[in-house]
Amino acid sequence: MAARDDTTTAELSQKLQKELPQKRVLIVDRYPAARDSLRVMLSSLGITSVTGAGNSVDALRQAKGGSFDIILSDYLLDDGRDGQQLLEELRQQQLIPLGTVFMIITGERAYHNVVSVAELAPDDYLIKPFTADQLQARLLKAVFKKNFFAPVYRKLDEGAYIGALNACDRLLANSSPFELDVLRLKGEILNALGRHDEAEAIYRDVLARKSVPWARMGLALSLRGRKSLDEAESVARQVVQEFPEYLSAYDFLAGVREEMGQLPEAQAVLLQAAAIAPKNAGRQRVVGDIALRNGDLDAAEKAYGKVLERHRGTSMKQVDDYANLSRVLIEKGHAEGARQIIQELKRDWRGNRQGEYAAAVMDSLCLQAEGEPEKAKKATEQALALYENLAAESNPARPVSQKITIDLAHACLATGATEQAQTIMRKVAAENNDNPLVIAHIEGVFSRTGHADSGRALLDQVGREIIEINNRGVMAARSGDIEGSVRLLIEAAERVPSVQFLVNATKAICALMDQKGWREDLAERATTYLEQAQAKNPKDPRVLSGRENFQRIAAKFGVAG
Repeated sequence: MAARDDTTTAELSQKLQKELPQKRVLIVDRYPAARDSLRVMLSSLGITSVTGAGNSVDALRQAKGGSFDIILSDYLLDDGRDGQQLLEELRQQQLIPLGTVFMIITGERAYHNVVSVAELAPDDYLIKPFTADQLQARLLKAVFKKNFFAPVYRKLDEGAYIGALNACDRLLANSSPFELDVLRLKGEILNALGRHDEAEAIYRDVLARKSVPWARMGLALSLRGRKSLDEAESVARQVVQEFPEYLSAYDFLAGVREEMGQLPEAQAVLLQAAAIAPKNAGRQRVVGDIALRNGDLDAAEKAYGKVLERHRGTSMKQVDDYANLSRVLIEKGHAEGARQIIQELKRDWRGNRQGEYAAAVMDSLCLQAEGEPEKAKKATEQALALYENLAAESNPARPVSQKITIDLAHACLATGATEQAQTIMRKVAAENNDNPLVIAHIEGVFSRTGHADSGRALLDQVGREIIEINNRGVMAARSGDIEGSVRLLIEAAERVPSVQFLVNATKAICALMDQKGWREDLAERATTYLEQAQAKNPKDPRVLSGRENFQRIAAKFGVAG
């Protein structure tokens, strides 16, 4: 749909006057009077399908139970939580599609503070007080933009990234007021797929016309994808200096510096961002991880503590958050503090196998630190039994925490169960052979327990085995033996369910079906492999590429992929 840059509210009203009254709206505000007032205002616009929620927990429950086209959330919610956090939870749990309009309502005084640290950008802000006409104008513009991008959003919601790219190209074929937004979205999709050269070309074209921070960050991401780390670091550093409120630039810069082996510098830039936006739990978690690797236990304790505090009582709490903090406290020699966190873990995750497993592992490490070796041994045995049960379940949607499993190996080493520790470490190392953070964690545990040499030998052996397994499958494919390649790569994926092997096996299955025809048993196996890979790293370009490949083959044979 072509549109002029000066599209007026009146024109939008005319286009959408039949559509707006059909929208389903969720109002989130702790005050019933405020919800009632907004409901009356919406009613005057013809919108009658309106649901209210008094707090974020109720809002999440409503979103799980039904779909909404528009969500209007006050910024300040219950228990010190806010609309930004609600938006984060809704998106993380995939409770709202990309086509849902999300607006935050805030006071004029708070507006600039809120916007300056808004990292998950809502579609708009409504400044109190506002009239029904002002509300209508903002809603119409937001809905109009969502409608414009609907073809792209639908494909992205389906995970069809190539389809989303094609939809972007169709939008770009016509003049529109959202050309830069389309280019931004297209660049993000290309980077997500690992097509960094194409993404770089888009961002450089945008920057030749207008210097905007998102294009510079997109360029930096493309450069990093091409392994031009020095240039990527330079671009991101300039964005941080010139746009200090563009917080995602700090995260990116820290990631590049970490990749370059500059851990203290990575921690420093993350702490800058954390000072600006202390409520971002995801960033605080990364601060804790890097601080721990740097040996800065005080900073790690502080960061992990903030994560636990931020997510306490919410659907976003994770078993790892309790384990992270208790692990640091044990390393600092504060066994009593660790014991309190472990008790909280047991209480909050009672009846949850992952929680019980994590509690048993941390119990063992804490008991060892408290000088109770026999009790620690019993806790380790309990943890091993729970670990085996969880492994037998093999639920791709709920993978067992790799960090806690390394802690289990640590507990085994500390209690003399060396053989079990070696078996566990071998499995974790094989499944995460291309993840330097996991490998560094494994090396650290071996070193702290006096097994540095045997640990290094184990990792070297795993690395050689991985290369050998992979080469066998690749060589079979190159020789034209596709069926042989599929057998070998399936064997590899079953033995070592790493992202690399899971995706390789999926692509081999797709190549075989492309030539020989659709096979339900192979398609089911490929689907399982993709689910496993996605659970490990949903944003990995290899995972997205593998899913696209599978969807293409499914479409070829008229099967819903």
